[in-house]
Amino acid sequence: MFTIGDFARHGRVSVRMLRHYDATGLLRPAHVDPATGYRHYTAHQLARLNRVIALKELGFTLQQVQKILDELVSTEELRGMLRLRRAELEATVAAAAGRLVQVEARLRSIESEGHMPTNDVVIKSIPAMRVAELTATAASFEPEAVGPVIGPLYDELFRRLDAAGIAAAGPGVAHYEDAPEGDGRVIVHAAVQVAAPLREDGAFRVFDLPPVDRAATIVHRGSMDTVLPAAQALARWIDGNGYRATGLPREVNLECPDDRDDWVTELQAPVTAA
Repeated sequence: MFTIGDFARHGRVSVRMLRHYDATGLLRPAHVDPATGYRHYTAHQLARLNRVIALKELGFTLQQVQKILDELVSTEELRGMLRLRRAELEATVAAAAGRLVQVEARLRSIESEGHMPTNDVVIKSIPAMRVAELTATAASFEPEAVGPVIGPLYDELFRRLDAAGIAAAGPGVAHYEDAPEGDGRVIVHAAVQVAAPLREDGAFRVFDLPPVDRAATIVHRGSMDTVLPAAQALARWIDGNGYRATGLPREVNLECPDDRDDWVTELQAPVTAA
């Protein structure tokens, strides 16, 4: 048997924690000396200790841990529970990382207010373009709402194009429109330029994206997660130069290497004289 100090060292926990687990019934000592009150543990109890620590560190309360262990959950069942909990925590971490990126983008947008060179914005006409596209709806135009929609849309679009033997003939063009219900949702169109006949058979749509007579454009370099400063600079330029936006900007992927931080995207906002 081990003294409580030795058992704590072998289990990589504190003596105080073992006393707490004893008091709550999570991990009782194998033997308590009736004369001294000293606690003693066996090596076999390390297995239960490992389960307690793993479940606690994955976010389960001590009450939940005790219930799980007292119900004699099998090793395989416990492994499945831990995998599920790990996936939940990984999703939480990913969501937090995404929010951090958006906070940083907001901060850069605030810092750049009034400092964006006006020659970064170019007014030009956009010709019609034949594209293949898939469409879905996002809850809003916020990056955290659009991102999880448009990424899978493009993945599926390219999978279907490959199955149909159609290759991309130019850049990707994401374009958007407000949902007709007027509830803040946005219709997301993931499109890519193709040289193919018109079609609309359910697999994907091939059509001619209409031209834009006049668009205010700006180039964003980097991941689309960080597009906010450029998008807001474009909006300020439009408002400050006698124009009015007549629709949500298109996003034309000029360069899309594997590293998203090296992406080059042109934002094209249709405008008219105010």
